[in-house]
Amino acid sequence: MDYAALFAATPSPYLVLGTDLVIVEVNQAYLDATGRTRDDVMGRYVFDAFPANPADPEADGVRNLSASLHRVLITGEPEPMALQKYDIPIMGRPGVFEERWWSPVNTPILAPDGKVVWIIHRVEDVTAFVQAHTAGARPPTGRLTEREALEAELYARARELQRLNEELRQAHSRERQVAVTLQEGMLQSPDLARHQNVAVRYLPAAGSLNVCGDWYDVADLTDGRFSVAVGDVVGHGLEAAAVMGMLRSALSAAIRALERPAQALEVLGLYARSVDGALNTTAFKALVDPASCLIIYSNAGHPPPILVHTDGTSERLDQATDPPLGVRALHVPRPQATAVYAPGDTLVLYTDGLIERRDEDIDVGLARLTDTLSESSQLTPEHMADALLARLGLAGGGRDDIALVIVRL
Repeated sequence: MDYAALFAATPSPYLVLGTDLVIVEVNQAYLDATGRTRDDVMGRYVFDAFPANPADPEADGVRNLSASLHRVLITGEPEPMALQKYDIPIMGRPGVFEERWWSPVNTPILAPDGKVVWIIHRVEDVTAFVQAHTAGARPPTGRLTEREALEAELYARARELQRLNEELRQAHSRERQVAVTLQEGMLQSPDLARHQNVAVRYLPAAGSLNVCGDWYDVADLTDGRFSVAVGDVVGHGLEAAAVMGMLRSALSAAIRALERPAQALEVLGLYARSVDGALNTTAFKALVDPASCLIIYSNAGHPPPILVHTDGTSERLDQATDPPLGVRALHVPRPQATAVYAPGDTLVLYTDGLIERRDEDIDVGLARLTDTLSESSQLTPEHMADALLARLGLAGGGRDDIALVIVRL
């Protein structure tokens, strides 16, 4: 099928925008609706091609469209817009605008990794419909006809819906900020400040209205040993952040008392049964012993950490994997395994937001992670963390929360 011809011939007006909101494609219906040629719009920033009408300062079409397009870029979700008054300049008459009413829909096109690469901006020109009730003569009484009243009511309801949607977004945004602040506060670790060889990152999901329950922890033990952990609570928002805080604190206390990762996760599993929202939480706990160059670890359903050697080779710590917390009806001892490291090796713990992509097998994400780690194995932990997120396209966050711990051993 000739998709270029199909796009050109479709009767609805379409623009295709890049992530910088520059027009990269346009169909004939859009050119006809706006009285433009391809040369008038191609390669131009959309709000330069169609600026606000300075003679109508109360018109909010540009502001509303800009907000919608940026939400689509952040969330990766399509967004229909309420009826918009968006006047457009008349070609050949500088400074003169023509009243226009539009019904827009903004739809993202996603890359295989879930990132937005283009936005399809579809509009229907409903100017004639909106203006119809003012075109005819009014009854002698000055009252609206039944059709005029219906049109006015529809328009008023569309604008009210847009206002309510905006208020809802603002409320969700405030809740998200509270949850992020709570989560970042609970992720503070006094012991972490004593480890210059450890880098940590926490990135909330980009554009999400809710945070998740990802966490990390570092705890000092006796004889120079220390523990590191990551975990991921199922769920979103304040509830998940609160559950995360309880489980993280419980695991930190358990490892200090028991000093065996498997036993610490067993205790955490028993505790999780009494915490609403803790079911199916995943967690990984490791004890690092610098004297013997050993990593002793246990895994409750979490993606396997990676041990990166100084020569760039790596291995997955996947020999002590067990189900997530609270899954088994009865208590069963958890497995524990040991890995040997050499000074200068790097231990990388993370949550699934770092490797999972939509419509992609998790092994592909793991392979991508190990390849990227091999390329940056000589960097410091801080630089390694930044390079890893940048090379995976996650420097600004991903579709899911990300917790990351990098330990230079």
